Amino acid sequence: MAATSEVRRIKLGNQGLEVSAQGLGCMGLSIFEGADKFEAEHVALIHHAIDSGITLLDTSDVYGPETNELLLGKALKDGMREKVQLATKFGMLYEDGNWCYRGDPAYVRAACEASLRRLGVSCIDLYYQHRIDTTVPIEVTMGELKKLVEEGKIKYIGLSEASASTIRRAHAVHPLTAVQLEWSLWSRDVEEDIIPTCRELGIGIVAYSPLGLGFFAKGPKLIENVDNGDYRKANCIALLQGLPRFQQENLDHNKILYEKVNAMAEKKSCTPAQLALAWVHHQGDDVCPIPGTSKIKNLNQNIGALSVKLTTQEMAELEAMGRPDSVKGERSATYIVTYKNSETPPLSSWNTA
Repeated sequence: MAATSEVRRIKLGNQGLEVSAQGLGCMGLSIFEGADKFEAEHVALIHHAIDSGITLLDTSDVYGPETNELLLGKALKDGMREKVQLATKFGMLYEDGNWCYRGDPAYVRAACEASLRRLGVSCIDLYYQHRIDTTVPIEVTMGELKKLVEEGKIKYIGLSEASASTIRRAHAVHPLTAVQLEWSLWSRDVEEDIIPTCRELGIGIVAYSPLGLGFFAKGPKLIENVDNGDYRKANCIALLQGLPRFQQENLDHNKILYEKVNAMAEKKSCTPAQLALAWVHHQGDDVCPIPGTSKIKNLNQNIGALSVKLTTQEMAELEAMGRPDSVKGERSATYIVTYKNSETPPLSSWNTA
């Protein structure tokens, strides 16, 4: 299915931010070794996305690290900046072979100013805390972000992978515009508590990995189907094999879900990726999925998902396919912080001396 549908606009949260109903996750354009050799192609892909109606571009200072923000900075020159809403993140670092997380005020400010320089902009539209620093009260982190809003360096604030209680505490300091979380047919645990909390508070929902890291595009043979000439192949294999759901003993079970989605997609004359993405779109107009790709063909197919219409019965069938027991394995590696372990100390514990 081609990208023939007009990309509609939605209001993300109730603070005034308006974005395309589907964004572009830019992480995959920079995280693999050798990505810099494809800079011209990646800039062309970003321009094609914008020309196609995609306005929300999602990056982070840790992608690359830093090179993804530099790439977007180059792509947004010559009048492109005014056409997009630019989202980036701070607080997730890879140092000395380990992941660490920071939300202290000095770091928040330094990270923001560094991202502004790399992106070549005077203001970031949506600034997320990428992962929660569990050593710093969320009120302290939000207090510094609120100052950055007041100074005009960022417009809107978001959190990524935050628990419901963390979201509530943060929102009490300054209204959140968006919460970014993993949501797809095989990652639905957020529906229990996080999604209802966001909707109660009027916070927009940005769904990353809506295609299950490519699982709903390629199925259980995802690793085998990475082109031999693809510069990402070795890194892609290492990444996926490190995730529980892509380990063979779990993948043999999980492939049943893909086969069911694929069979329904054939009946609807769309791809399984488009069907899985359409399911996310049908969750509501407060949801913006941000699938990523490095190929214009795949980008066009992702946009085509906007024209896939699902009936109430079809939605029920898909949700029955994606029951919790249909998927084996945790969605992320144990060393990565998620909303399940994002609680922070009480504000009273913070020593400002």
